Amino acid sequence: MKIPHIPVLLNEVIDSFKDIDEGYIVDCTVGYGGHSEALLKQNDKIKLICCDQDAQAIEFSKKRLQNFKDRVIFHNARFSTVIKKYADFPIKGVLADIGVSSLQLDNKDRGFGFDSEKLDMRMDKNNSLSAFEVVNNYTKEELEELFRDYGEVRDFKRAAKLITEYREKKSIESAKELAEIFKRFPSKKGINPATLIFQAVRIEVNDELGELIELLDSIKDAKLKDCTVAVISFHSLEDRIVKRVFKEWSKNCICPPGVMRCECGGNNSLGKIITKKPLTASKDEIKLNPRSRSAKLRVFKMAGQDE
Repeated sequence: MKIPHIPVLLNEVIDSFKDIDEGYIVDCTVGYGGHSEALLKQNDKIKLICCDQDAQAIEFSKKRLQNFKDRVIFHNARFSTVIKKYADFPIKGVLADIGVSSLQLDNKDRGFGFDSEKLDMRMDKNNSLSAFEVVNNYTKEELEELFRDYGEVRDFKRAAKLITEYREKKSIESAKELAEIFKRFPSKKGINPATLIFQAVRIEVNDELGELIELLDSIKDAKLKDCTVAVISFHSLEDRIVKRVFKEWSKNCICPPGVMRCECGGNNSLGKIITKKPLTASKDEIKLNPRSRSAKLRVFKMAGQDE
């Protein structure tokens, strides 16, 4: 079986879960199954719950992990649902590799890549909202807000204007056509000028930030004990959410600012932050897999029963 994908920060992920010797690890975004396979090989006593909203990813991973089928449960749904569904299982690890996968980027029929003839970007093909609807039907004001908030595009007003002026002549039919509109847009050297535009549209289509927040909330609500939570993000919006949430989880005192004396009991910490700074890819990894250059891994350890 040809494996067309190199999982990012693989050694760092394996190291993060190395002390788990029983129970289940949830791979929230199984994709090509690279992280899952490595974790199953690491310890033959652990089991995995492999989740992905992309049916194509689930089918691929089922084949890849068929030698471990007695130790794997597959869950074809948004990752915000997986902890709620399996909250009664002895979950000792949660891995979330957030964002678009190579499986989706490399498939030109999915409309994620700059050279795709489609304009789709749906991770779940059953999703009613696609990139085509966003780009062609959102108002100028809606696009401005989108590019500002989800793309952090400096000149978001001009970006929205370029699209609305273009579509006065014709609709934008493909990702390739969308990228072409921004070919002279300011960008850092070596970065496609349409990168932040594509990011903003993709986040909107898949509600990526809402999904991440819901996943983290579900982990907290499930009150998982002695559980390692590892999140890989690929842009600052996601990383800031993970950093903020992990910081909140680590606080003993959760009283509102300005309270003279602690009234909450001062024992509300859910555990501790393992990575004070996010782990990033080595130069060697970036050389082998350029997509890893923006990856950041943050790890949190939920407290045990007696802590």
